[in-house]
Amino acid sequence: MNRALRWLRTILPGERIQRSDVLAGLSGAVASVPDGMAAGALAGVSPVHGLYGSMAGRLFGSFATSTRLMVVTATSASALAAGSALTEVAPDQRSAALILLTLFAGCVMIAAAVLRLGRYTRFVSHSVMTGFLAGIAANIVFGQVAQLTGVSADSSIALLKALHVVTHPGEIDIPSLVVGVFALALLAGLARTRLRLFAALAALIFPTALMIGLGWDSVTRVSDAGAIPSGFPLPHIPDLAALTPSLLGGAAAVSVIVLVQGAGVAQAVPNRDGSPTDPNRDFAAQGIGSIAAALFRGMPVGGSLGQTALNATAGAYTRWGAILSGVWLLGILVAFAPLVGKVPMPTLAAILIVAASGALEPGGLRAIWSSGSTSRIALSATFLATLLLPVSAAVGIGVALSLILQLNREALDLKVVRLRVEDGDLVEVPAPVRLADHQIVILDVYGSLFYAGARTLQANLPDPTGADGPIVILRLRGRTSVSATFLAVVGDYVRRLDDAGGALYLSGVDPRIRERWTDDLLDRQGVRVEFFPATPTIGESTLAAYAQARVRLREQP
Repeated sequence: MNRALRWLRTILPGERIQRSDVLAGLSGAVASVPDGMAAGALAGVSPVHGLYGSMAGRLFGSFATSTRLMVVTATSASALAAGSALTEVAPDQRSAALILLTLFAGCVMIAAAVLRLGRYTRFVSHSVMTGFLAGIAANIVFGQVAQLTGVSADSSIALLKALHVVTHPGEIDIPSLVVGVFALALLAGLARTRLRLFAALAALIFPTALMIGLGWDSVTRVSDAGAIPSGFPLPHIPDLAALTPSLLGGAAAVSVIVLVQGAGVAQAVPNRDGSPTDPNRDFAAQGIGSIAAALFRGMPVGGSLGQTALNATAGAYTRWGAILSGVWLLGILVAFAPLVGKVPMPTLAAILIVAASGALEPGGLRAIWSSGSTSRIALSATFLATLLLPVSAAVGIGVALSLILQLNREALDLKVVRLRVEDGDLVEVPAPVRLADHQIVILDVYGSLFYAGARTLQANLPDPTGADGPIVILRLRGRTSVSATFLAVVGDYVRRLDDAGGALYLSGVDPRIRERWTDDLLDRQGVRVEFFPATPTIGESTLAAYAQARVRLREQP
């Protein structure tokens, strides 16, 4: 017994539960009911999967987060990605496939934490991420128009679903439309009042009462999407028979979305005591939450900016606020499960439309649009890819585009300058285009020397053609590693200098570079380079190379 208590203490948060955490947890649980159900509907499965995912994510994922107020729950973006991966799955197999996708997505997130990939989230361009999230929001709005109006529109592209409703107005079910519009009116009307935290809950209760009171049987209900389990939810083993290659791709896409969104939550809602957050620990927490969600028949979960902001606004001070919201939500599921099946689907569509519309930030989009052509291309390309392609493909395009933009920026930002020796000091002046006879030129480089940056350097090095005996000193101070492309560029430049009777010196060389560029390696490349290792005194090795170059010039015939 004592051993069990000691183990329990090791996994429980060290902070004491505050009264504000209990109240914040209750507010979060109430608000998560409509959000969780809406996420399930967005993924094309029973809304109960969204509720179970929200419950398990909060209970298990929130234990391990380094961002203490982060709420790990079902999100619209991950739900849309999961739904996109399930489009080819038969309706009767979709629930099993979703649970398996959730399990693998959680495993990918934990693997990302083990491999410490958190530092790579900063390489996702802000323009790309904004375009992707804007595309997600647009897809949610367009995709829910049919659900809001009671129209059956079969298409994997959300925009085409909305166009089907517009071009076939005769298919609109009037009771469904009335229920959906009533929910929209409640959401909009309560948004600016003190009851705004309960607006989504009101949009569930009152339209449901209206539908039941008027006996509108044509309105689709949550129970129509699948049976609603009653009682205490119990864990179960996912069915591995539902595994397909497309499911693995969907799990990877969901993981990327969740991890990048989680990094954004950590930036937007930092720890109150100023302690730093660890993205890899947050990766693991979201992975644990998703694996737990899979075991409880839930959907993928991750850090939610909206729910985390609500948690902070409601007064949560420690991670207990998020954990207790899971406890409260579990109680709500046990007590009110039979009522969940009576909720009309148009109300969930209304909640999703309002939430997605609120996620669009016109000010942020205008700022990116005015930042230049590169930002416009990134924003537009990612938005269109997300709007017209499966989410997994759009994620791949977004990641690839971010890498291309990063390499392009590195190449464009590279600058080569000349350092002139004046009274023992190094003075920066523009680099020459061509080298002159018996000239010593010291070059310094600003920017990356990897891949495209190395090729940009090659284009900006002074041309030795036609010069007699020029010497170039290339300063590498502060660079701890260089690419094979840079070695090829150096080799090519050395050969051109050799043809002109000149030489290349490398100054400020880090010992790690010299260890890699052995004499044997350089001999095989046909490269002869003089190395001047870096010293604690800035400029000392460069001045030593300059002195050696002057001696060489004096010895020239």
